[in-house]
Amino acid sequence: MNTSVMGERRRVFRVALLVAGLAGISSFVSGCQSDPDIDISTYAQSIEPADVLYNQGLANLEAGQLTEAGRKFDAVDKQHPYSEFARKAMVMSAFTNYRQAQYTEAINTANRYLSLYPNDEDAAYAQYIVGLAYYRQIPEVTRDQRTSARAIAAFTEVVERYPDSEYVEDSQAKLRYARDQLAGKEMQVGRYYQERREYVAAANRYRLVVEQFPNTRQVEEALARLVETYYAMGLESEAQTAAAVLGHNYPDSQWYADSYRLLSTRGLEPRENKGSWISRAGAALVGS
Repeated sequence: MNTSVMGERRRVFRVALLVAGLAGISSFVSGCQSDPDIDISTYAQSIEPADVLYNQGLANLEAGQLTEAGRKFDAVDKQHPYSEFARKAMVMSAFTNYRQAQYTEAINTANRYLSLYPNDEDAAYAQYIVGLAYYRQIPEVTRDQRTSARAIAAFTEVVERYPDSEYVEDSQAKLRYARDQLAGKEMQVGRYYQERREYVAAANRYRLVVEQFPNTRQVEEALARLVETYYAMGLESEAQTAAAVLGHNYPDSQWYADSYRLLSTRGLEPRENKGSWISRAGAALVGS
């Protein structure tokens, strides 16, 4: 477990671990159903204090006993709903689910926390867990990237809603990766259309990468592919502009060398048309 994240959780409560030797609540309820004359006070004794359950959960978490830790945190919420410890246990339950790769449960629990306590001190952490859970499910670029889009939405929420939180820097790093995945998927589709000589459809995909994902690794190739597709359609000014923007941002790129060579076959050279969408988009690119 990341020591800084665990340290944050430890700072919430660091009281001594108490072990309660009481019968489990489930076995007691079963006994209640078969014995209508049982004293209800016995049931009250079977409910462990919230702080005991919570700190048992922390101890289990530190010992790597994730399943048991999750049970303790969930027990706090069930036995002491809406208490201070239940609020904190809900966040830890989300984290424990995440550590066990139970991503749907982690997302649901964290979102429940956010709906109940949107302005709480741990809200940024809960939102960060949502992002992490989606992030860990991002598939390779050849597959559907809806999970990447959800990770982007979750991490963007961390950055924009909790700009002073300690999770912003890592969220931004993971945002870059997730965006690169989405851009990579668009490039894959664009190349497919280009190979089939469906140049308009291909150019639209490459344009989307340049305009919507300017700070990704895919932009360099996207500009070069725009040179190729516009060149193939006879749109020489657009091809020249794409090459000029590519050369300005990536002058030492092999993609630029290839684009320059392609234009020269018709006696053309990179030349930027300031009225083109490519020129306007070029100001936001990585190399600008």
